[in-house]
Amino acid sequence: MLKGKIGGLVTGIGLLLSGWASASEAPPNFVVLFTDDLGYGDLQSYGHPYHRTPNLDALAASGQRWTEFYSASPVCSPSRGALMTGRLPVRTGLYGKRIGVYFPGDDGGFPESEVSLPEALAGKGYISGIFGKWHLGDAKHAWPTRHGFDEWWGIAYSNDMNWVEEANIDELIKLSMNPDPAPLQKAVASRVRKTTNPKNEYWNSPVYASRRLAGGFEDVVVEQPMQQATVTRRLTENATRFIRQNADKPFFVYVPYPMPHTPLFRDRAFAGQSLGGRYGDVIEEIDWSVGEIVAALEQAGVVENTLVMFTSDNGPWLTMHNHGGSAGHLRHGKGTTFEGGVRVPAVFSWPGQLAPGVVRSMGSMMDVFPTLAALAGADPTSATDGQDISHTLLTGQSTQRQELPYYRNGELYAYRQGDWKIHFITEGAYGQPPQRTTHETPELYHLLSDPGERTNLAQRHPDIVARITAAATAHQKSFEIKPPEFDRRLAKLTGAAAESN
Repeated sequence: MLKGKIGGLVTGIGLLLSGWASASEAPPNFVVLFTDDLGYGDLQSYGHPYHRTPNLDALAASGQRWTEFYSASPVCSPSRGALMTGRLPVRTGLYGKRIGVYFPGDDGGFPESEVSLPEALAGKGYISGIFGKWHLGDAKHAWPTRHGFDEWWGIAYSNDMNWVEEANIDELIKLSMNPDPAPLQKAVASRVRKTTNPKNEYWNSPVYASRRLAGGFEDVVVEQPMQQATVTRRLTENATRFIRQNADKPFFVYVPYPMPHTPLFRDRAFAGQSLGGRYGDVIEEIDWSVGEIVAALEQAGVVENTLVMFTSDNGPWLTMHNHGGSAGHLRHGKGTTFEGGVRVPAVFSWPGQLAPGVVRSMGSMMDVFPTLAALAGADPTSATDGQDISHTLLTGQSTQRQELPYYRNGELYAYRQGDWKIHFITEGAYGQPPQRTTHETPELYHLLSDPGERTNLAQRHPDIVARITAAATAHQKSFEIKPPEFDRRLAKLTGAAAESN
């Protein structure tokens, strides 16, 4: 779809939504399928030559495939927090300056002060289930069932955490404080070797089943350690069961797949089946899962009343080499604020409701909250950084989003306005170049003609640099940054170390 004018859309969308509501007695259902570290170029519909993704390709062909959809962070926990709140991680505190994500044993988690998406939907009678990776705190007060979800089956953090016979996060932090880098390098190298030749016994993560009850909660440890090879199949079985059991009421199903985050595991039926190797096997199993979930919607008779979304939390983990994904023609990957770190695939499907095609205007993970809230008739006001994109879904018109901040570890690295993007700071991730550089004159890229961010045009267009810099300054002055929740662990460790010395 070409970018179009949006004049008159407010009135038009209001009439369209009111007409849709009167034509359907039941409010729409929502299914959000959320992969971990999937790259922009990892799906066949986004140009991958070997990964077979027929179910996702079919959704993209009959629905909408977005080419400029962004995560709110280049790493896991902040991205998931932004999805659940519709707010920037720096506004909620769900980020870290030194520690990038939540780890096992953190005493923090999803803030009580924040309204979650399922909490907003619950006010309209929705039942919500999450099947997969939460990664917004493993303390019980932070569990998804304590923040609006009625049921959870899955894991509390990434599948490469809770190591057996390897240094844990606290030990790694202490090693990082050692002037001699050799012990830390040795510990990291040992973990990398095991990650690229994974065996289930290397990790001891539990799988939980939790439900909200009238008088409290029912919490069960399903297994420990998690049997990683079958986790995608089993979370799919639980998601489809939830759909069948709740087809008579409005539901929100959130499926945050633990894969293709490393270590890569796949069910026996998919092992060795992809031309793309182990990583391709994992992608093709996820595609199978998508097909099973859509089939469950069809069998339950609700597919035409269900909006399905598929996306990724951030870009591919490039340092995992052939165990990681591809950002396609975009620059860099996970951990960075280059396009490859935060621009992600996004496919939407809603038979008979969506205007099918390719959307080439900006969307953000933060837009999901206000959009689903608007379609459900719920209150979207807490999602202060998101925008309702239902008009784009229903009519195919361009989104109204014209600006996008790129944060990393609580710091504004880059800013986009229209088709232009400036970098105040450029830096690779996980030991990859470039080295951190704060630019006296920000770098400038035109993302339509140069999505790979190869040609810096700052010297040719100082007026554009000045204009976007002013917009970024205004953005930063418009709110107060909260302290980083993830770094509370670091403060405790350094305090303990100081006392022991």
